[in-house]
Amino acid sequence: MADKTGPDGTGETGRGRQPEATNRDDELERRRRDLEASLAARRTDRLEGKDEAKAATGYGQALKLSSEFIAGVVVGVGLGWIIDRLAGTAPWGLIVGLLLGFGAGILNVLRSAGLTSEFGQGGKPREPKE
Repeated sequence: MADKTGPDGTGETGRGRQPEATNRDDELERRRRDLEASLAARRTDRLEGKDEAKAATGYGQALKLSSEFIAGVVVGVGLGWIIDRLAGTAPWGLIVGLLLGFGAGILNVLRSAGLTSEFGQGGKPREPKE
């Protein structure tokens, strides 16, 4: 006589009752669809706010470029002033330093924006950043 020693009393080993498993699968599938619908609704909200994110990165880029330009001018003026103090050439070191700093600032901005090639990369500029 057969002894029903299986986990569910049927004498079978393994998963057992298959109809319950398909019920669970159907429930999981329904929950997955509900979650996808919820996420899709949230994604449209996030896509609408994309213009604000572009504006923030635009402000960041503008701040970066302006700070690079100002840094070039300040360094040029500072070096010109130091040369004036050491050599005693009153306004000329400052004027030359201002002009060289202005040129260096413009070059820094162009390199940072990707509109000119980096030093030693040949003559081909990078693609501009968007």
